[in-house]
Amino acid sequence: MRIPRVYLQQELASNSTITVSGQTAHHVTHVLRLRERAVLRVFNGDGNEYTATFTGKGRGEISLEIGDTVDTLPESCLNIRLAQGIARHDRMDLILQKSVELGVGDIQPLWMQRSQSHLRGERLDKRIRHWQGVISSACEQCGRATLPTLQPPLAYPEWLTGNHNSGPGLMLQPDSQTVLADLSQPDGTITLLVGPEGGMNGEEKLQAEAAGFTGVRLGARILRTETAALVALSGIQTLWGDFR
Repeated sequence: MRIPRVYLQQELASNSTITVSGQTAHHVTHVLRLRERAVLRVFNGDGNEYTATFTGKGRGEISLEIGDTVDTLPESCLNIRLAQGIARHDRMDLILQKSVELGVGDIQPLWMQRSQSHLRGERLDKRIRHWQGVISSACEQCGRATLPTLQPPLAYPEWLTGNHNSGPGLMLQPDSQTVLADLSQPDGTITLLVGPEGGMNGEEKLQAEAAGFTGVRLGARILRTETAALVALSGIQTLWGDFR
């Protein structure tokens, strides 16, 4: 029987007892439907994972006894940053979820010309919290104990002029003559730049090229943004990373 994994936003240490409240407590008792003395595994995204025992529940909270650390799945041998043009709700959620499963370590949402309307203030904060939840849930499911970094959303020109290029930059470009298999195995962090629905416009492509990005195409067909990102990540892992 598969032991459930739960992400906790608090300090964890062996041989301690903690109290968990809010949505996480509700998830354990009403979604996972765990009973007292049930065993689970917990992690907080720092790379460590612990056994835990559900020892009791109160009004809106539960108690967990934290046990020993357990072996965790290895992180990807590649350092991959996904710079993703912000897509609509369900598509962006899918991109975040699957990119976590495919080993991305850093995610940079970008407001681009064809992104949905820019959000600000509380609406943006709420969206970021939602994205963080998608990422942590994906880690729970796929076995990762290290939480990928979600960067604050930036306007594309602001990000492009910043210090993003610590390694090779790849831009998905359907009219490029270059495919991933044409490239040598890169050194350093791979930055994969993907446009939102409708792709990047001409000016954005020229700006990326000027910043050193290499345009690559993914076969003969035009892919949706959520498909393109995941196909590219799978290709990168097949050629140079986890799938070899």
